[in-house]
Amino acid sequence: MRKEQTTKKNQARGRISVEQGNWGEEVAATYFMQKGWRVVARNVRPCSADRRCEIDLIVKTAEGGMVFVEVKTHAVRSPYATRLAAVDRRKKQVLLRACANWILHERWHGNYRFDVLEIYGTRASGTLPEIDHIENVPLFPPKWRFW
Repeated sequence: MRKEQTTKKNQARGRISVEQGNWGEEVAATYFMQKGWRVVARNVRPCSADRRCEIDLIVKTAEGGMVFVEVKTHAVRSPYATRLAAVDRRKKQVLLRACANWILHERWHGNYRFDVLEIYGTRASGTLPEIDHIENVPLFPPKWRFW
């Protein structure tokens, strides 16, 4: 009986996390559209063999560059966590593989970069979320080109 209760709690917690993440991605898409950027794709999985390879948002800037965006949604800002704490070395390796596969598949020849958008708040709070846009996070090696 106790194991069943724990499993149900974990399933509920996972569902809430997914809902919170989806809300954060909606906020992020709205944020970029307000900047005049165009959302090209959402939740892209260019590596069919690896389910971890997912790009939250791909947006095109007003200047025509492509931006790969990792969206991190937090209920509250922690005074103990630094910016980008959730994007560690391992996550960057997965994101690099995903971005590289997308660039090759789409044959993108223009400029590109990687940004992280941290969103603080919840849908239920009823207040505007706090957005921290961290541009040009080092993900791609220097002078890294495919062609």
